[in-house]
Amino acid sequence: MAGTPSYQKQHPPTGSSVGVSAFVKEYMGFLLPRDLNILWTVGAMLLAVLALMVMSGLSLALSYTPDATLAFHSVEALERRLPAGWLLRSLHMTGASFFMAALYLHVFRGLCYGSYRAPRRGLWLIGTALLVMVMVTAFAGYVLPWGQMSYWGADVAGKAVGAVPVVGPFLERVFLGGDAPGTATLHRMFVLHFTLAFSIVGAVILHVAVLHAKGSSSPSGRIGERPDRKLPFYPYFTIKDTLGVVLMALLFTLVMCFWPGLITESANYRPANPLHTPADIEPEWYFLPFYGMLQAVPSKFGGLVVSAGAVVILFCVPWLDKGAASQLPWAGRRWLARVALGVLVVSFIVAGLAGRHHVQGPWLLAGRIATLGYYAYFLAFLPFYARLGRRGEDA
Repeated sequence: MAGTPSYQKQHPPTGSSVGVSAFVKEYMGFLLPRDLNILWTVGAMLLAVLALMVMSGLSLALSYTPDATLAFHSVEALERRLPAGWLLRSLHMTGASFFMAALYLHVFRGLCYGSYRAPRRGLWLIGTALLVMVMVTAFAGYVLPWGQMSYWGADVAGKAVGAVPVVGPFLERVFLGGDAPGTATLHRMFVLHFTLAFSIVGAVILHVAVLHAKGSSSPSGRIGERPDRKLPFYPYFTIKDTLGVVLMALLFTLVMCFWPGLITESANYRPANPLHTPADIEPEWYFLPFYGMLQAVPSKFGGLVVSAGAVVILFCVPWLDKGAASQLPWAGRRWLARVALGVLVVSFIVAGLAGRHHVQGPWLLAGRIATLGYYAYFLAFLPFYARLGRRGEDA
């Protein structure tokens, strides 16, 4: 063909290069509402931390031994003898806290702006399933170092599972691999942690694919989603996402290097001792709200139902809020929506503080009130506010 360079005649583009080029072009040209605020950069932060977690986790797994007599010492040897081993583990531990914090913020943004409404119900359900997978992965990773808190955390989780009527003892034995945490428990947690990590990567790819198919929500609702109010992902949003990731990296480095005590527990730097129960057994900070709800209920099984239900109820949000797709949670009586969201956030934090103080003394009442406030948002406010919105539209 006239005008075609000779090198293109000799080396025509291969199918793979054309596919990659088309993917990059489509990705960079993906249209997003121009009014997206800083909360929409959290997704990019999650992707960056996930990549860091997978790479550091693979490196750590090469030196880890899932055995009750060797696990703690293998972690110690990894930190002290492996070149930059201490850095790898610090990155992984700090990454776990930052990933959970960003994930909670991501869920909060979805609740704020009604990202769970049609046509994005499937996107919300995938994201909630991802939250559950990440929480299970984080717990399994918490057990693996086999320090004091790791051992007793597994023991408490096993007893909680054992509180299920009829099948509880059987489930506890399956979970622990015996009557008490041991080598079998570590094998289970290691396989679960390793397998779910790659499952999360696959679920994230599916989540992003559905997002591209359904389009992104907007702070201004359907008005902001109109084609004339959209901008391509590159260069407008790539700059914003890059800035968000850089700022997160700076905070990440500060916490990891100067305030590691915020994300670590000194008791877990001692080897597991089944004969010595720590004075304060508590999970990582990101599980404290659910731990507080667990302890706020007098019944063991009731506490388990309430604690697990606090996550399961997120799957029901698209059907609890039956407002019109064009109605934002902020629309209409904005003060009412803001007060309700404020109550939800405060309840979640207070439940965590109650769990931190083992729901004792005044924290018992605070934990119960926080649990009621948390559930009231989903079971009472969302249906009421949706009905209020429909009445406003009919009027």
